[in-house]
Amino acid sequence: MIDRNHPLSVSRQAQLLGISRGSVYYLPRPVSTRDLELMNAIDELHLEFPFMGARQISRKLYRKA
Repeated sequence: MIDRNHPLSVSRQAQLLGISRGSVYYLPRPVSTRDLELMNAIDELHLEFPFMGARQISRKLYRKA
């Protein structure tokens, strides 16, 4: 989408495309293994107990650890 070698500046190209200039330079960071484990544990609890809210899930996770 953005051509850095184009005569138009990166800012102008982003403006014409209707996107944020910051998103042009954004490089995603990988998710840590610990975060993935935590997200999976939350998903499992939510599937098993869909009525539980965030507070109950956090208490349950805290007790597991």
